[in-house]
Amino acid sequence: MSPLLIISCIGLYFGGLLLIAYLTSKNSTAESYFSGNHTSPWYAVAFGMIGDSLSGVTYISVPGKVGGANFSYLQLVLGYFVGYFIISKVLLPIYYKMNLVSIYTYLETRFGRHTQKQAHSFLYYLVF
Repeated sequence: MSPLLIISCIGLYFGGLLLIAYLTSKNSTAESYFSGNHTSPWYAVAFGMIGDSLSGVTYISVPGKVGGANFSYLQLVLGYFVGYFIISKVLLPIYYKMNLVSIYTYLETRFGRHTQKQAHSFLYYLVF
């Protein structure tokens, strides 16, 4: 494959993403982004949560990890199930009751702006 064709495909892909973002973001706010205006069907939220927890690295590396670790990776999958259950039964009702859109807005409401910024900084440096 020629490098020009590859770069063209990448450019078209990102251009398409920008076009979709532009067309779907009219009259949108940060709250509508995070909450879906409370109109998203359950299956869309479920697919979003699973898609959010997966990445290209996970998709490529997991089969090798499973084969090399004698299926001990299954514990992580079971942990996802338990975590999603806790989120749906504990956190989401709190978010809806307090009209929150993220854990950071909860921290700001409950403990103040300083704690919210500290939690964000901690998570940012933990990830990067």
